[in-house]
Amino acid sequence: MAVKPVVTYGHESLRTVAQEIVDFKEIDILINDLFDTMYENDGIGLAANQIGINFKIFVVDISHTEEAESPMVFINGKIMDCSGETIDTEGCLSLPDVRIRVKRCSEILFSYLDENLVHHEKTFNGLLATVIQHENDHLEAKLITDYASPSDLIKYEKKLNELLESNAKRRS
Repeated sequence: MAVKPVVTYGHESLRTVAQEIVDFKEIDILINDLFDTMYENDGIGLAANQIGINFKIFVVDISHTEEAESPMVFINGKIMDCSGETIDTEGCLSLPDVRIRVKRCSEILFSYLDENLVHHEKTFNGLLATVIQHENDHLEAKLITDYASPSDLIKYEKKLNELLESNAKRRS
């Protein structure tokens, strides 16, 4: 369909909690736009608010791994339970050139609708659990910088300030 611009750190959409989708008339267009944008930017996940649309939907494609056979769509998702702990370095399309060590649950129980609006409640682990938590955080207005250590924030201070300034200029 269409590649959309990815909003970056400092954009108000990233700090707005997403709304549940109740009108599904144009959901196929949004899903295609999310996948097109994610692939164009070499991502493995993308939440709707990363393209300035504050609805609870994200897409994931880790089909290049053994964890998932095909791209996945998650609509109106919610983490029902989580267990275990894993720490890994994460990047984000909305935070180019920033990598933060993030502690996440190693296994999650996630409730969601798929692209066919079929309800699922499934357990995920490994990379897929991490990506789901990362994208779901976006929809809850959380970023990887919220998990950053003080040393990470110092390390990326210049880059984060550049992104903030860039978004401030666009608003004015």
